[in-house]
Amino acid sequence: MANRSKVIKCANYEWDSVSRKDYKDDSSCYKGVHRYSLLGEKQDEEALNFQTRYFEVEPGGYTSFEYHEHPHSVVVIRGAGTVILENELHQLSLHDVVYIAPNSLHQFHADCGEPLGFICTVDRERDRPSLPDQDTINDRIQSGKVRKKIKV
Repeated sequence: MANRSKVIKCANYEWDSVSRKDYKDDSSCYKGVHRYSLLGEKQDEEALNFQTRYFEVEPGGYTSFEYHEHPHSVVVIRGAGTVILENELHQLSLHDVVYIAPNSLHQFHADCGEPLGFICTVDRERDRPSLPDQDTINDRIQSGKVRKKIKV
């Protein structure tokens, strides 16, 4: 039945009827990341024009260093870490909110000795992420601290 309201129960950062997936197909650009597609991908959720996902980065792990045309929002719901936003580093802690503007280079790091878990909301219809080449990194990242932090 379409458009049926529901509750998806969570215990210990795992949700009923939601499988844990690899973060991406290409595992060479990230380390220790998994995702859960919570809302917006199933047939009975077609009324949503966005997707709500949970990402968890294991201690010492990081997401891909990427950019894309669509914006997205992130809310930290577990642990602490660091996010690279273009030429800046930002420390993250529980309940911090991050806005990632279109085409902004970004990468999340679980570098505080604990998992970093966050809810990420994006448009259902969106472009695919792109990995920057070295010329793009050289042009857009001037900070030595940021350059040292980037994992590609």
